[in-house]
Amino acid sequence: MTEMNAELLARLVVGRKRDGRCRYDPLAKQVLVHECLKPGVSVARIAMQHGVNANLLRTWIAKSREQSLPGTARALPRAEVASCTPAFVAVQVAAPVAPAAAALPALRLQVRLPNGVAIDFDEVPLEALSPVVQLLGTLPCSS
Repeated sequence: MTEMNAELLARLVVGRKRDGRCRYDPLAKQVLVHECLKPGVSVARIAMQHGVNANLLRTWIAKSREQSLPGTARALPRAEVASCTPAFVAVQVAAPVAPAAAALPALRLQVRLPNGVAIDFDEVPLEALSPVVQLLGTLPCSS
C-alpha cells in the first residue's frame, strides 16, 4: 500500500455512531471517490484496500455525481463523466451528383429469407444493388 493510501486509511474513519456504524471524514470520502473514477480502477478493490464496503463506496460515488451535476435525475456512467464531450457531431451531406452519361435504370428488389426476414428495395440504382446481391449470394440459405 502506498503512503497516500495509508494516510487516507488513517483519516477515513473519524468516529462511530451510537449504533456502531462508522462516521467517515468527508474530505477522505471525496479522495476515495476521485480515486475510483480513474479509468480502469476497480471500485471493489479500492473498497477492500481501505476497509470500506463496496456498496457503500458506490453510494458515495453516486451521491458525488449527483452533487457535481445539479439538475440531473440520473447518475452518469463512469465513461460519460470522464469524457464530457458531445457524442454527436453535425455532418453535412452533399447532394449526389448525377452522372452525365446515360443513367442506369432504377430497379426494385424483394428478398425473402427462410427465417421470415423480408427486405424490399424500391427504385434503387443498379450499382447500389450489386453489393447486396453479392452478399445474399454468399448466404448458406441461398441457392
